[in-house]
Order: sequence, then structure tokens, then C-alpha cells
Amino acid sequence: MNTTWDPKVSVSDADLLLAFAQGDGQAARELTQRLLPRVLAQATRMLANPTEAEDVAQEAMLRLWKVAPEWRAGTAQVSTWLYQVTANLCTDRLRRRRGGVSLDQVAEPTDDRPSVAARMQTQTRLQALSDALAELPERQATAVSLRHLEGLSNPEIAQIMDISVRSVESLTARGKRALAAILAGRKAELGYHDD
Repeated sequence: MNTTWDPKVSVSDADLLLAFAQGDGQAARELTQRLLPRVLAQATRMLANPTEAEDVAQEAMLRLWKVAPEWRAGTAQVSTWLYQVTANLCTDRLRRRRGGVSLDQVAEPTDDRPSVAARMQTQTRLQALSDALAELPERQATAVSLRHLEGLSNPEIAQIMDISVRSVESLTARGKRALAAILAGRKAELGYHDD
């Protein structure tokens, strides 16, 4: 295989990773442009904290660069591998966070279009969801996050988690029920009202 690639030709993520492993800096830049926004979005949704999400995204990409020399094309999709690493890093942070979050750790809202009250409520809801996800068993939390926060299909989740589609369906159903039970007593606080 050549150590360089032609940016005018469509190249797979795996080929870019292998080109990077052979010293092609342009391949690394291209792969980063493709994958970093998705990793950052996944981490932001799972953690509800932009600063922590940036840290996780950087760590996930660093791990990708470290495995590049040993990467075997055809064994897994680079994006699937990266989603799994990101989910694991987020789960670790959520687990450490279980003891509670101080006000100093809550990120200030940066978007000034919604009202202050709406932004505070959104942040409270995201934090409540993040805390509730941290209470779930790890596999349920990962399945629910990938399905309902990342919007991945059950077959994609099955591949990421290395389980059957039926197992994904079971984990997401149990996870949703558990989340509903955990958050049930906080409906009014979170601004949800029964009609």
C-alpha cells in the first residue's frame, strides 16, 4: 500500500488510519475532520458537560492514533471502534461523578437565544438524565445512550457492543423503564407535567 493517499479520491476511514500509521499527516487531518465532530457530539450528549466532552473526545482520538500501527483493515469499522471507546470513557466519567455534582462543575450555558430560565431547565434536565444514566448498569446505559441520544440503529449498536440485536432491544427497553422509574419523582422539578 502507498504511504500517501489522494484527497480527490474517496478513501475509507481504515485506509486513512493505515496511511497515518505510515506517517501521512494529511490522512490524520482528514480522519480527524471526519470523526472528531461525531465523537464530540456523542460525548456531549452522554456527559451534558462540554468541557468534559472535549476531554473525552481528545482522549478517544489519542487512543485511535495509538492503535493505528496495529490496525487490521476489515476487522471493525474505525467509527464503530471509536464510538465504543467514547462510550466507555463517558461511562467511566459518569461512574466517577455518581457522588454528586457541585455547582462549580456545571457548565455555564453559552447560547443566549433561549431565556435564562429555559437554559437552566435544559441544563437541569440534561444533568438529571446524565445522573440517571450513571445509575443504570453499564451495558443498559451504553445501549440507551447510543440508541436514544446518538440515534444509532439497533444493528449498529449490536456491532459496537458486540452483542445480538435482540440483546440491544432488551437492554434499551430495560434501560428506558429504569430511567423512567429513576426520574419519575422529579417530573415537576424538571418541568414535566401530566396532562
